[in-house]
Amino acid sequence: MDTPRHFLQLTDLSSDELRTLITRAHEIKDMQHRGEIYEPLRNRVLAMIFEKSSTRTRVSFETGMIQFGGQAIFLSPRDCQLGRGEAIEDTARVLSGMVDAVMMRTFHHEDQQRFAAAASIPVINGLSDLYHPCQLLADMQTYFSHRGDIRGQTVSWIGDGNNMCHSYINAAIQLDFHLRIACPKGYEPAPEIVHRAGSRVEISQDPCLAAEGAQLVVTDVWASMGQEEEARHREQAFADYQVNKAVMAAADKEALFMHCLPAHRNEEVSADVIDGPQSVVWEEAENRLHAQKALLEMLMTTG
Repeated sequence: MDTPRHFLQLTDLSSDELRTLITRAHEIKDMQHRGEIYEPLRNRVLAMIFEKSSTRTRVSFETGMIQFGGQAIFLSPRDCQLGRGEAIEDTARVLSGMVDAVMMRTFHHEDQQRFAAAASIPVINGLSDLYHPCQLLADMQTYFSHRGDIRGQTVSWIGDGNNMCHSYINAAIQLDFHLRIACPKGYEPAPEIVHRAGSRVEISQDPCLAAEGAQLVVTDVWASMGQEEEARHREQAFADYQVNKAVMAAADKEALFMHCLPAHRNEEVSADVIDGPQSVVWEEAENRLHAQKALLEMLMTTG
């Protein structure tokens, strides 16, 4: 039996594969907007395991499978034996005999690695504590559609060195752009992930310096799911890290603004920025659907 391909982080695909996937996502989006019926996954089933709540991830994967002629099954810890202590590896083996792929949204990235190691079908990371690679597919599709290839450009990440930040670091490696990260001390991205990027990544504590001349400015909430108890402390730590008009004024005049959503207006981003002319967050959100359909097609039809 062939070893399945998994997508747990962006570096699971080569640079050429990522660019091909982005191009394919554009094509699939155009087909869907023209009303063309394209069902390469008829009679295929995607199992979706969610430890965390979700809007965009669940709806985009479920809609994508339906539009591709397949089906998606939603599983929360309450709906399956994982929530009652069944070994991750055992669940992986069972589902491998019943469905055609699995998408997982988990607290611990290690759980996805263990699941994938035991699975004989593709496993997709729908979000973990370390990475959110599917969001980066959508972000890059959005950037490419507005500005062309991101190679050689400068991206500014403002805020927490979290899973999204880690995925932007991987994107900088794979797609060859420069990433400037501005975050408070103590909230930097994981050193081992930063180290792999070499000179492509810079870290500072100055949002305007990080945004200077950038073609893309990105942020995320200050307290992610599972960090609610830290919210008040994080509000104080990140008070100077809001993406606002001053930050955007430091960026390139044609800079785009992105946010993976959900957003807290006037916390990590001012309302006039997220609702302003440089913001592409709604297209970015829609592109989760098209980018993930391209990913599903690649993993489930070509092996």
